Amino acid sequence: MTANIPSLLTMMIPSLGLAAAIDYPSTRKADVTEELHGTKVPDPYRWLEDDNAAETKSWVAAQNEVTQSFLKTVPHRDEIRKRLADLWNFERTGAPQEYGGKWFFTHNTGLQNQSVLKVSDTLDGEGRLLLDPNTLSADGTVALAHFTPSEDGKLLGYSISRGGSDWNEILVRDVATGKDTGDHLQWVKFSGISWAKDGSGFFYSRYDAPPEGAALTQKNEFQKLCFHKIGTPQSEDQLIYERKDQPKWGFGGGVTEDGKFLVIHVSEGTDPKNRLFYRPVDGDKVIELLADADAEYDFIGNYDSVFYFRTDLDAPRRRVIAIDVTKPERSAWKEIIPQSKDLLQEASMVGGKLVVEYLKDAKSAVTVYDPTGTKVRDVDLPGIGSAAGFHGREKDKQTFYTFTGFTDPGAIYRYDLDSGTSTLWNRPKVGFDGSSYETKQVFATSKDGTKVPLFIVHKKGLTLDGSHRTLLTGYGGFNISITPAFSVGRAVWLERGGVLAVANLRGGGEYGSEWHLAGTRLKKQNVFDDFIAAAEWLVNEKYTSSKKLAIQGGSNGGLLVGACMTQRPDLYGAALPAVGVMDMLRFHKFTIGWGWEPDYGSAENPEEFKALLRYSPYHALKPGTRYPATMVTTADHDDRVVPAHSFKFAARLQECQAKDGPPVLIRIDTSAGHGAGTALSKMIDKTADEWSFLEAVL
Repeated sequence: MTANIPSLLTMMIPSLGLAAAIDYPSTRKADVTEELHGTKVPDPYRWLEDDNAAETKSWVAAQNEVTQSFLKTVPHRDEIRKRLADLWNFERTGAPQEYGGKWFFTHNTGLQNQSVLKVSDTLDGEGRLLLDPNTLSADGTVALAHFTPSEDGKLLGYSISRGGSDWNEILVRDVATGKDTGDHLQWVKFSGISWAKDGSGFFYSRYDAPPEGAALTQKNEFQKLCFHKIGTPQSEDQLIYERKDQPKWGFGGGVTEDGKFLVIHVSEGTDPKNRLFYRPVDGDKVIELLADADAEYDFIGNYDSVFYFRTDLDAPRRRVIAIDVTKPERSAWKEIIPQSKDLLQEASMVGGKLVVEYLKDAKSAVTVYDPTGTKVRDVDLPGIGSAAGFHGREKDKQTFYTFTGFTDPGAIYRYDLDSGTSTLWNRPKVGFDGSSYETKQVFATSKDGTKVPLFIVHKKGLTLDGSHRTLLTGYGGFNISITPAFSVGRAVWLERGGVLAVANLRGGGEYGSEWHLAGTRLKKQNVFDDFIAAAEWLVNEKYTSSKKLAIQGGSNGGLLVGACMTQRPDLYGAALPAVGVMDMLRFHKFTIGWGWEPDYGSAENPEEFKALLRYSPYHALKPGTRYPATMVTTADHDDRVVPAHSFKFAARLQECQAKDGPPVLIRIDTSAGHGAGTALSKMIDKTADEWSFLEAVL
């Protein structure tokens, strides 16, 4: 009954020209059945949820051994990895931030596992090393998760993550000496660092310490907003706000630029609808300004008592409003920038202006307004792609933004707020010729007639004969917009003759709250229908064929891949589901999983249970079905989507795969998590393995 008894399955790998015998580890099936709303649901691999069990660890080791043995047979694996490393080896600099006359920016010489943090007395100075996360672990798996200097630039608050976990530790460094002060805060998660105006300390959010051994699986509830005074132990931190009657409420505290108010963003899971409270910094009473959770309210900034918000209240594509907190009644609210035909994605206050980033069919457009909402000008962007940034403070005369595209590694631009001119500040030198490729946007028609945007990238002069390996990816969830962006991994895919397709699915945020809600809860199937329609379009237009089409997605995108490969296994040649949510009946029982219920619904609800059971990848698998070649990927420190989702799905998929079907593998990384902060060497290894797998099976 152990996890390492092999069962022999032999399959033909056409592109390798040989019969590859894969000894899958035999996975124990337990007699576990749960009755939900009158339906009996088997869960034979539930034992894999215990990541600390010796049997689970043995299973993980055995599966990794099988996967690596297979990948070693791929002829071009070393060549692919070398090209990835060579292309990734370019100097990268982050957008600069000014505090107290000093400029702070991240920097990577090329193949450093983690970018370092530098500080300079001048904007164009090379700067000196302030913090090097690479020295904090031997394998580069400690990452700088977040940093915020104090207003005067004398102290740096920074958080680190170990092994890819969402858990952070906050430390403080003296900028002048480069030495830590001794302040050390633990059990921090989903938190920023917001300094008091005088630099005496900062606001942050934390949870109580979990039980021993449960840090990566226990539910995260009852978050607290605290204030840490520099030079004191965490045990003496001041509790600013908590709600013992609301275990699922999360708090983010930020001090306004004028230092007068602490703004408290109150969220419940991933629901875009939130609450907004505030407290005078020198007071002790929290005022519930927006307490109904009737819309999304994103605080932009303030002029004394007048607070500016980006909101989707009565505006699914968002608008900007102003509320005078001394006259908070709704009848006194003012609309500053009305809703337009395009999605208002972001808004910031800088240099006495409102800079607003729009999405036009998932492409960026930026407009500058004055505080009354009068248009000043459109920002002349370098081309079609994605712009981000435009942050700063009231006194600033300039701001910075990044601009990138699928084949453009991007650059950082300095934007003069008075003249409206953009000046190149930094452009990385990357050994990739983007001019050899073209990007187009098309629209596929989904099952219900909805037009679904689809970006397609490939070498110029492509012949549409259905012969090209094509990678289709998407996300479709949590109001997140997928926009053009450069990826070294995808650049290598393109160099090797592949076609890249990126679908903008319902459930995302590309067209506002209506587009998002059309892919949630009982309407989640729309997301999968959109993706299937995009795949069919690529085949029908002869970019590729089903046997040459691979689908890829991570996290909610991993769910997307899992659902689509179980619903239409005939449509794809390969699948790469990464860190996916695969058990839709139990996701809410681990870490922050309960927070996804606004998008997915809950198995506790009888109607939503039926919908979840229909598409849950783990439960949708059917014995004897020929599924596409699949390599599931996950990581042992993923405490966002716990690896048990991938473990159970892979075990069930190996059981159900047709006897003459293609390979079903799982790759489980160590000292890595959901993705953020992953060491570069691990990213290169994982991408090399993914492309090697696809070249072997397509």
